[in-house]
Amino acid sequence: MCRDKLGEYCHWGATTQDITDTATVLQIRQALELVEADLAAIARALARLASEHRLTPMIGRSNLQQAIPITFGYKMAGLLSAVQRHQERLQQLKARVLVGEFAGAAGTLASLETGAMETQAGLCAELGLQQPVIAWHTIRDNIAEVGTFLGLVGGTLGKLSMDVKLLMQTEVAEAFEPFHHGRGSSSTMPQKRNPISSCYIHAAISVVRQHAAALLDAMVADHERSTGPWEIEWIVLPEAFCLMAGALKQSLAVLEGLEVDTAAMRRNLGLTHGLVMSEAVMMGLGPALAERSHMIWFMTCAAMR
Repeated sequence: MCRDKLGEYCHWGATTQDITDTATVLQIRQALELVEADLAAIARALARLASEHRLTPMIGRSNLQQAIPITFGYKMAGLLSAVQRHQERLQQLKARVLVGEFAGAAGTLASLETGAMETQAGLCAELGLQQPVIAWHTIRDNIAEVGTFLGLVGGTLGKLSMDVKLLMQTEVAEAFEPFHHGRGSSSTMPQKRNPISSCYIHAAISVVRQHAAALLDAMVADHERSTGPWEIEWIVLPEAFCLMAGALKQSLAVLEGLEVDTAAMRRNLGLTHGLVMSEAVMMGLGPALAERSHMIWFMTCAAMR
């Protein structure tokens, strides 16, 4: 049969949602490739910072108060561990998400009298997608998983942006976003150096998390073809990927150009004149205090007799 005669079969046996869902999965595949590349670049940047600053001392903070000494490399390594888990999650979800849809009006493929499953398998193979175990017109955990994955990645990027914002405070001044002329300045307060990228990251990932919740809500569909929850995906999934793309690019730019002031880190480490070593003192006193407490308990028991 001539190829110019095949157009009449492009919708043969399929319902509109089959075509739309399969097209969405193809778009998700392309979008995840971009996310994967950015995560790999961010992981490399974090690994470099962790290695370069593995011996750079700074203060660790608890409830925004000085806690105990850490290294800046340790801080970066913690973020790296999360990014590596996201990379692992991404590889795992591909088998569940990159699945075609070709099932007919109610998912039974009854429209094709013969060779229905073979036709479905051939279509998925042609598109490089997995063949579905069963129709997923109203079983939307796969799409919701993509949304929650983006939300998790966004949470880690938000953690990065939050720490950078706090480290850039005038009173702290331990690390800074890369400087470009005019970037981060104020029209009325020229002394300021605002954390512009971190602000963008924070805003973007906050909306992505809300979109993830909307995709979870879209899972609550009625019967075999839904009356509206499906359309939620049309609205939020493209925007979630767009926002995540921006957050990833901004995060990578921050990490690749991060300015670390090791002198300020050491200066802040000494602000309490050694009180930040109190945990080590406490642990050193522990055995002696325990022995004393045991002696007091023994003497109390003897007196009660």
